[in-house]
Amino acid sequence: MRIKTIVFFVMVSISLQSQTVKIAAAGNLQFILADIKTRYSTLHPKTTLIINIGSSGALSQQITDGADFDLFMAADRIYPDKLKARGLVAGKVIVYAYGKLVLWSNSLDVSKGLQILTDKSVSRIAVANPEVAPYGDRAVQCLRYYQLYDKVKDKIVYADNIAQTAQYVQTGNAETGFLALALLMAPGMKGSFFTIDPISYKPIEQALVLVKSNQTNPEAAEFVKFLLSPQCKPDFEKYGYIVP
Repeated sequence: MRIKTIVFFVMVSISLQSQTVKIAAAGNLQFILADIKTRYSTLHPKTTLIINIGSSGALSQQITDGADFDLFMAADRIYPDKLKARGLVAGKVIVYAYGKLVLWSNSLDVSKGLQILTDKSVSRIAVANPEVAPYGDRAVQCLRYYQLYDKVKDKIVYADNIAQTAQYVQTGNAETGFLALALLMAPGMKGSFFTIDPISYKPIEQALVLVKSNQTNPEAAEFVKFLLSPQCKPDFEKYGYIVP
């Protein structure tokens, strides 16, 4: 009887654990995942989604170091591919959306293009750290493509991730910043923006992957099915993403 009781509590513990999905998500997903979480929680009231926001590179390193995540949603596919090569993921790397890069300001009119970056009215340009943040990497690619990088490099202030980049501009610590279009679709984001021609940077293939811990957490795979379903396509399009 005692053994049966122990087994029962172990099974209950596993069951409860499987209803919590821990998500490591790139900063540009901050608002869209909040919307999707609300809808998913309505459909799956017994499931708890825990969303951790950060730069793709930093989150990837945390997973490499053993962080307890079930799902990794990156701002590109480079980091998920690296994790797969290290044998840290289950299943394949899936591109769930293509992102768009924009220049944004809440104090200046940047709608006419990138040349404003060389103007005296711009003393600081916020860019996510290109070493760990894909949108920051694409911003630098864009500046180099238009031969502006050397002209404005002394104005660049680097943020830890794309969400912090937006914060720099919002608080006046930078007059302009390179952001994901998705962040500008969030409520309360005012100002002007200029959509960068994608010819100037490598495509932003945003990919996800299940971390190996999902083998004991089927709910993580269930959430991925929901993300990739037609039900979520309007959410991604609402935030300016292109859905594969």
